[in-house]
Amino acid sequence: MVMNRKWKKYLVLIAICTGLAACLTGCKVPFSDRTVERVVLTTGFDKEGVFRIGTAVCSKDEFMLYLTNTQNRYEEIYGSEIWNVASENQTLEDKIKDMVGAQLAQIKTMNLLAKENHVTMTEEEKKLVSSAAKEYYSSLNQHEIDTLNLTEEIIAEYYSEYLIAHKVYTYIIRDINPEISDDEARTVTVDWIYLKSPVDEFQIKQKAYNVLAKLQAGEDFEAVANEYSDDPVLTHSFCKGVESPEIETVAFNLAEGEISDVIFCIDGYYILRCVSTLNRQETDDNKIRMVEQRKNEAFNDVYGSFAKEQIKQLNEDAWEEIELIQDENIQTSDFFAVYDQYLGEMKLQ
Repeated sequence: MVMNRKWKKYLVLIAICTGLAACLTGCKVPFSDRTVERVVLTTGFDKEGVFRIGTAVCSKDEFMLYLTNTQNRYEEIYGSEIWNVASENQTLEDKIKDMVGAQLAQIKTMNLLAKENHVTMTEEEKKLVSSAAKEYYSSLNQHEIDTLNLTEEIIAEYYSEYLIAHKVYTYIIRDINPEISDDEARTVTVDWIYLKSPVDEFQIKQKAYNVLAKLQAGEDFEAVANEYSDDPVLTHSFCKGVESPEIETVAFNLAEGEISDVIFCIDGYYILRCVSTLNRQETDDNKIRMVEQRKNEAFNDVYGSFAKEQIKQLNEDAWEEIELIQDENIQTSDFFAVYDQYLGEMKLQ
């Protein structure tokens, strides 16, 4: 039974890997966009370079540092046998490799965008980057240092680019107003009875009005719903723009406890009862979602246009050579954790 649950975790992990690719912001990244063509380079490209975006190059060493840390983080949770799982003729190893490539492609693109917008590190941030690099380097054994070709200075460069990428995101969304009114984000909660439209439209319409008559006569809404509704779910909470216009218009104008008339929608007939005109928790949660959506839209407008203009080139030979390291003496997994410790919670300026 335990093994079954573990394998379910593997399958879930495979399903979400693509979504994890844009780990900084949730937006599209160059190599995760299937409309971007991979270009095989034959000249003018360092053999150790994996890809180039504009003037920025991702080296094989940098790619392997990200890949190895990601690999070991997953193995700590799911075990090393996770890499034997395949989905849609693609191994999880290939999915993680694609994910890391997408992540680094976005970081490189955002650092190019930073130069255009004069986004740089403060002196305080430089000191924190240096401290983070020193701590991460000290966590490595000599075999890891040699295999991954690392020095404190190189690690500091990688952390600097990672920080700059986050700062660019903060810079672009700086003017987004985080204040959203209750009315704008309002979420209502209603009970409803749904009668699905059959071939005989007249018959179901008559049934809907008979059900409404029972409710108007004082019969219990839940009991009537259990007997007649074609929807097993009674209570529904939603904000504007989620349900059909016919349902939304009525739901947002009902008083608490009020029962609607019969509502005709393309899929059938509805009768609503207002439970709450403002679901406080759902409304507050919706405010958070709306702010995040505005941030991502603002970022995508700037980032998407900029990324589209960049020439993207992939060294196919170098890409094919990259694979997970199977070495019990290489266990490093703290690259991102150390970054978060020093720079993850600070307010970017």
